[in-house]
Amino acid sequence: MIAIAEKQPIIFCDFDGTITTKDNIIAIMKYINPPGWEAIKDDILAERISIRSGVGRLFDLISVDRKQEIVSFVLEQAEIRDGFSSFLAYVREKEITLKIVSGGIDFFVHPVLEPFQLADEVYCNGSDFSGSTIEITWPHSCDNHCTNDCGCCKPTILRQYSDDDFYKIVIGDSITDLQAAKQADEVFACGSFLLEKCRELGLTHTSFNSFHQVIEKLESQLEVNA
Repeated sequence: MIAIAEKQPIIFCDFDGTITTKDNIIAIMKYINPPGWEAIKDDILAERISIRSGVGRLFDLISVDRKQEIVSFVLEQAEIRDGFSSFLAYVREKEITLKIVSGGIDFFVHPVLEPFQLADEVYCNGSDFSGSTIEITWPHSCDNHCTNDCGCCKPTILRQYSDDDFYKIVIGDSITDLQAAKQADEVFACGSFLLEKCRELGLTHTSFNSFHQVIEKLESQLEVNA
């Protein structure tokens, strides 16, 4: 087993805007365009409302009858970031634990990731289509150490792994990754929001556009620690 700084590396990788090049929730909202969604989105980004509250309110604007239409739309438009397949092959070869931690919703996250055989490694929000509008469920909500009402609480997931034993790497792009980034030993940021926050907070980070760049950085660290 390889190690970084005498710890076992573990990677927590975001989905929307990171594995995919665009945020699928925003793409869905632009496509469906339900009245009032943009004000909710602005409130989330400005941190006036929590992610959990905002995402729940966004999908409550959409009829359950549009589920399959949304899935088809996401599968048609979702673009996988360059190098992701190579990145998966690399972490599997090096036996680096990878967890996909997503603020996205199961009914579209799992279909996009299905070709990569990652089902057992995915943490994301759930969905309930038994009512008239889409209800989001929260199987990975905040523990008693987090008061951010995250929805899928990435810091809570990170806390399941001991700081003494694991070198925690967060890969992400947006506000949903910020609290996890604060707990990480290292951050890879591909979006301007997370990159600016890393600089502002003095977090150890690397900017990237392609997963090939992530591989190169990890490989250099492993060589140093060999």
